[in-house]
This record gives sequence, C-alpha cells and structure tokens, in this order.
Amino acid sequence: MTDTINGLTVPEHIAIILDGNGRWAAKHNVPRAQGHKAGCETLEGIVEDCTRLGVRYLTVYAFSTENWKRSAEEVAALMQLFRFYVIKLVDIAMKNDIRVKMIGDISRFDSDIQKGILKVVDKTKDNEGMTFTFAVNYGGRDEIRRCIKKMSEEGMDMSLLTEQDISDHLDTSGIPDPDLLIRTSGELRVSNFMLWQIAYSEMYITDTLWPDFHREELEKAIIAYNKRNRRFGGR
Repeated sequence: MTDTINGLTVPEHIAIILDGNGRWAAKHNVPRAQGHKAGCETLEGIVEDCTRLGVRYLTVYAFSTENWKRSAEEVAALMQLFRFYVIKLVDIAMKNDIRVKMIGDISRFDSDIQKGILKVVDKTKDNEGMTFTFAVNYGGRDEIRRCIKKMSEEGMDMSLLTEQDISDHLDTSGIPDPDLLIRTSGELRVSNFMLWQIAYSEMYITDTLWPDFHREELEKAIIAYNKRNRRFGGR
C-alpha cells in the first residue's frame, strides 16, 4: 500500500547525505560507534517509509572516500556495522521488493564485506520496487575520474563526448538524477556527493541530526520540495 502526503508530489529520486551520527553520540554522551548504530536503525525506517510513499529511487551517502581519515577505532566500528547491515539489508530488501545497488569503489574493503555487498546486489537484482542505492567508499570526484578512465579504456573519442556519454559511464548509470537532495545536521555543503548528478537537484537542509531524522522529518522535506519551482536553468 502506498501512503500519501496530503496529495503532494513525491520526488521520484531522493538522495540523502547522512550526517550527524557523531554529534548525536556526543549529545547523548555515548561512544561514536553507538551514534553510527543509531544512524543505521534510522536508515532502516527511512528506506521503508520511502517505499510506502512511492519513492522510486533512494540514494544515501554512507561512507565517503575521505572517511578513511577518521580514527582507526571509528573506521573499524563502521566496518563491523557494514558486515552486520549488509546481511540484514537482504531481508529488508526482499520483504519490500527493493532492488539494491552499491556505488563507489568497494575494492578497498575486506573481502568478506565485498562478498556481502555483491550478494545483496545479486539477490535483489530482479526486484521491481524502489531502487535503494548505497554509496560506500564513494566520492563524486573519484567517480568522475573512474568514469573518464572507463571511457578511455573503451577507446571513445573524447572530442565527441556528450553529457549522456558521461552519465552512462558513471556509477549511477541507468538511474535518473536526484530530484531532491537532503542533508541532515545543518551543514551547508555537498561534501563531494554526486557532483555530476545533483546539478539541478532541489536541496533541503535540516538541523536535525541523522539518527533523529524519521518519517515526520522526511515529510517536511517533501513538503518543502513541493513549494519549489523547478526551471532547470530556464525562466
């Protein structure tokens, strides 16, 4: 059953920069790892909320190419969460008919995490509901670099490239650009996320920390989106 929000238009593709787990942990005087765990639990709910609302594509920024610079202890805790949730994600996706995709360079992860990622992607590839894309070891600049490398290796004539050629060689090939980009925790930057794809995305910034971003906050973002006049550079 698809829910509605007072008859408002639900964006086809919502992208979210998940930010604020560490600050949430500090606010509650608990270890940062517990903040990341709370963030994962919030993500479970938002995935199901988006499915019920009729969102066709949901993309989340979970771990960037720059996040490796964090403390070894925090990175290790994040890797353990990946191990747990990549298994749990299979059940969530199959229950909700969700197709899961991963974007980013997974080669840096330990082999068991890579296998888990490939398993959930393969297991859900024929599902026909929402496409949930998880960005891990991802950076927009790195994605564009890898895109150019792929086109070069294919022997494409770079002087004849079109914008569509580039879109077709990005990690998100086949997925429409985000209509709405949400960033939690109040930061006013895109943090190297989907630099090509968000050229005309509507942005919604909330001070709410990611672990506290639940259905009500998602609805606020969608209501704000409906107040925008999308002209895509025209008048």
